[in-house]
Amino acid sequence: MGNIKLVLEYDGTNYHGWQIQPDVPTIQGQVQYALKKIFKQEIIVISAGRTDRGVHAKGQVVNFRIPRSFPPHRLLLALNSVLPRDIRVRKVQEVSDHFHARYSASYKIYRYIIYNGAIVPPWFRNFSWWVIPSLDCDRMRDASLYLIGRYDFSSFQNQGSPSFSPVRNVEKIKISKKNFFISILIKADGFLYRMARNITGTLVEVGRGKLSPSDIGDILMARDRRKAGPTAPPHGLYLWKVGYPKRFQC
Repeated sequence: MGNIKLVLEYDGTNYHGWQIQPDVPTIQGQVQYALKKIFKQEIIVISAGRTDRGVHAKGQVVNFRIPRSFPPHRLLLALNSVLPRDIRVRKVQEVSDHFHARYSASYKIYRYIIYNGAIVPPWFRNFSWWVIPSLDCDRMRDASLYLIGRYDFSSFQNQGSPSFSPVRNVEKIKISKKNFFISILIKADGFLYRMARNITGTLVEVGRGKLSPSDIGDILMARDRRKAGPTAPPHGLYLWKVGYPKRFQC
């Protein structure tokens, strides 16, 4: 059986997250339904990360095993012909038996988009968090520096995380602004449950002037979720990229 790697992008607006659930639409459910139509049998798909309800993806990675040989270019076309329009397969690759979408990953990148204008256009409402008044991005950048490194991120983890350890290595946080859009890009070796959204919500409190940049260091060291800011809403978050060692890259 061949081990197949897909790179997916999707609009998560109409789905109850990645993970398959009874009686509600999910991304995993749609992908497995499409595979069943193609291969005439149940195929279980493993993802790099379980995005929440309403969260989007530009670079979700999955893998699964197929019962017979199927050229990657044909599988890409076949899947995109069956999947709904808000889920697209960008790449298909046959990989070694050792590849696992989640456990082989070396890093993940999430991007959060904020619309920081007086009136949000209706076509951005499901793809960004509308925040007013104007945020101070310089203060937010100063605050983000306290989060770079290998730390216990318990203060930014919601209850219900399946992770055994709250320690993660955040390699980079980049905050940029263009017109009314603010982008917060976070690269780490892994993310705790709602960690990216909790970091974003806390940085927004800094940008609003409700917290000082130096407060972030104290919040991190407290290891207490109650000390950090609110959880940013899901519709501004994107699973942007999942990185792998060279032997697994397309």
